[in-house]
Amino acid sequence: MNLTLIALPAFLALQLGIGVWVSRRIASESDYLVAGRKLGYVLTTASIFATWFGAETIIGSAGEVYSNGLSLASAEPFGYGLCLVLMGGFLARAFWNRGLTTVADLYRQRFGVPVERLAAVMLIPSSVLWAAAQVRAFGTVIATTTPISVELAITFAAVFIVAYTAWGGLMADAVTDVLQGGVLTFGLVAMLVAVVMQVGGPGEAWTIIAATDRIDLTPAAAGPWLETVEAWAIPVFGSLTAAEIVSRVIAARTPTVAQRSSLLAGAFYITIGLIPVTIALLGVHVVPALDNPEQLLPTIARDALPPLLFAVFMGGLISAILSTVDSTLLVASGLLSHNLIIPLARITDEQQKLRLARYTVGFFGLVAYALALGAEGVFALVEEASAFGSAGIVVTVLFALLTPWGSARTAAMTLLSGVLSYVGAVALGATTPFILSLAASLLIWGLGCLIDAKAR
Repeated sequence: MNLTLIALPAFLALQLGIGVWVSRRIASESDYLVAGRKLGYVLTTASIFATWFGAETIIGSAGEVYSNGLSLASAEPFGYGLCLVLMGGFLARAFWNRGLTTVADLYRQRFGVPVERLAAVMLIPSSVLWAAAQVRAFGTVIATTTPISVELAITFAAVFIVAYTAWGGLMADAVTDVLQGGVLTFGLVAMLVAVVMQVGGPGEAWTIIAATDRIDLTPAAAGPWLETVEAWAIPVFGSLTAAEIVSRVIAARTPTVAQRSSLLAGAFYITIGLIPVTIALLGVHVVPALDNPEQLLPTIARDALPPLLFAVFMGGLISAILSTVDSTLLVASGLLSHNLIIPLARITDEQQKLRLARYTVGFFGLVAYALALGAEGVFALVEEASAFGSAGIVVTVLFALLTPWGSARTAAMTLLSGVLSYVGAVALGATTPFILSLAASLLIWGLGCLIDAKAR
């Protein structure tokens, strides 16, 4: 444990140092928000994978499987991995060819400035909720390895995350993602090996998994079919046009890099994402009673790994968190500064734009901190981030990107219907609010296109 307490601050200092070093090369808003569109295969793939492979994959999904087992209702890691594959297969080239700085720029190109600003306002809450999930996860990791409380740990996490993100921008994040991805993968593999040996070796581990009643992939075990569809629709469609993944795609050097890197990142996500799920299935034999399921992996690592490997594992957890929270705060910052404040204030100086982007990172870090303190858990925050308002966004973005259909009025009404229908469905206690909001958004878009056609 003493080694961990030394290694983790050193690891954090290294991350911050890289951010400060890279920040010396940032001269414009484009450098800060999309890395000057210079990322090659290694940086793009690592950045997409690390951005997506966050706290919900490691801590959240492991806790869910530990508590409820594995069924068709368990979308992680397949849902978010499939989302990346679909991005690479169908959307990455189209996004890159648009020359965007944020996804809200697409709305300005297709529908005009008012719809751009509406979209920016609606996209920001999702990114902030996602950032809050990572802040809470970071706090959980710190609280597991130190004697301080979760609340104090979340406070420290928020302060560090804001400083880390504000300095380096997306280029620093991409550079550190290569290191972070390697540490994360090594840590998870070491953790899996330790758990497998603790239950008696590979043969016994396979026997336990094959014989367990905690895996049931029959439709009946997943519960009502609409709820199962909801569980998969949120990560696949609710995140397909998420601003965080779009920001990585448009930062690639070429459209081919953007496409292939998304496909590779999706394959890596599913492969590495199966490790926490496997550990969780074996975890009930290692830790039969755990009050907080989200502390499963940190607890097992603390008890099963030697000090050096435990330090590596905790560094891997922090790597996953930092790479994701950096992206979410940068996205929220870009939407507020680039799409709202800068055009309204008519700022043209690149240094002023850069300072504004950094200030807004700090602002959203404070908001994420407040949300993290009051949240029930990491997984709940991520589900809200993926579902809130995303139905209208995914419908409008897909049609705007891939078709000539739709007017500014149709896009605005679809965006609003996505949020209002989701909030209304949640308020009424509907079990499938995202599906309902997606259906409402498609209906409004279709009706709007019909009205547009008749008006011509």
